[in-house]
Formats: sequence, C-alpha cells, structure tokens
Amino acid sequence: MTSIEMSSSEKGASTPFSERFRGFMPVIIDVETGGFNPRTDALLEIAAVTLDMDDNGDLHIDTTYSFHLDPFEGANIEQSALDFTGIDLDSETRMAVPESLALADIFQAIRRKVKQYECTRAIMVAHNAHFDLSFVNAASERCDIKRNPFHPFSCFDTATLAGLAYGHTVLARACQLASIEFSNREAHCAAYDAQKTAELFCRIVNRWKNMGGWPLNLMDNPEG
Repeated sequence: MTSIEMSSSEKGASTPFSERFRGFMPVIIDVETGGFNPRTDALLEIAAVTLDMDDNGDLHIDTTYSFHLDPFEGANIEQSALDFTGIDLDSETRMAVPESLALADIFQAIRRKVKQYECTRAIMVAHNAHFDLSFVNAASERCDIKRNPFHPFSCFDTATLAGLAYGHTVLARACQLASIEFSNREAHCAAYDAQKTAELFCRIVNRWKNMGGWPLNLMDNPEG
C-alpha cells in the first residue's frame, strides 16, 4: 500500500523547476527484484520519491510512495535475490499489491507533479539507473499502461554523479562521503534506498548550484 513519508503543500512553485533540467522533472526510483532480467524476473518492491524546489533553487524531498508487489504470473524469482534483499514473500505483513495498481498510483502522482511544475515529462533518477528503468518499463508494458510519465531511455544515474562528486559509486559509501546517514541493516528495501538516493541526488545538485554551477550565465561562458 502507499506509504507517505514526507509531504509538502500542493500549491504551485514560484521557482523555475521546469527550467532546471531542460523541462524534465526528476523522480527518484528504487526497485527490488527477483533477478536481473526485466522481462522474466519478478518486480517485488518499488518506491518513488518526488522532489520540491524552494525559493533559493534548492531541491528537497517531497513525497515517498512505496509498494510491495505480487510477482506477475510466471515470473522467475531467484533465491539468491531473496537472500540478498531479505524479502520474505510469505510474510503476513507484506501486504503486496498487483503491479498495475502500484504503477497506476505512482504514475498518477508523478503526472500531477509534472503538471504542477509545468515540466514536459518525468525523468528517472536511480542508482545504476538503467537497471531500475528497464524493470519499470517492462512492468508498464506488461500492465498495458499507455501513459508512462518517464522518458523511455534517458535517466539520471546517481552512481555516476557520486563518482564525479565524491569519488565513489557504491550508494552506502557515497552517502557516507556526502555526510548522509546510511544503515546497511535497512538497505535493500525500496523505500529506504529510494529516500537515500534522493538525499544524495539533492545533495549533489544543491552543492553544484551553491558552487556557482547553476543557473548558467551564458554571456560570461558563451561556449557553455
């Protein structure tokens, strides 16, 4: 079911969110899966984190949506994947829902946010992002969802950004270097990893802005 971790007002922003990423609105995603193949392996958890921008142009976490998912019919689930994530498919507290319900709820919330900030569409932010994007796109196709709000192939990868900003690509270590608290015990849960990835993304983007990297002054840097 939906888990709201943090929220802000629904009123429109006075800051140029739509201008920050070429009209794209970043949404942080994390998935936990039954393997590495998005076509054959189960999608077991998904979490999405939306962002807000304050009057100074800094990004902040807005709302987190998190679901445990029923494996699609015929899905492959590797025991090694369950051992890695710690997911117990038989847990009475898991409260899993079908992929179609979870994606419909998340996509609707994202589309509202895209409209609120007058962006053109969402763009996925994730750690090793093409993995998460491939599973979300495959699930969207399985559920015959026509209005996937994400760019179909472009994404922002926090592993790459962390390698640039902090010299490390592992999420836990990058968070530590960015002075973000990280619990290895809570890791490999979609909601937790998505929130930490969101914190890391905001930290990098905001730090770049505060160092003078945005907004760009093209008159002073005509080749930028």
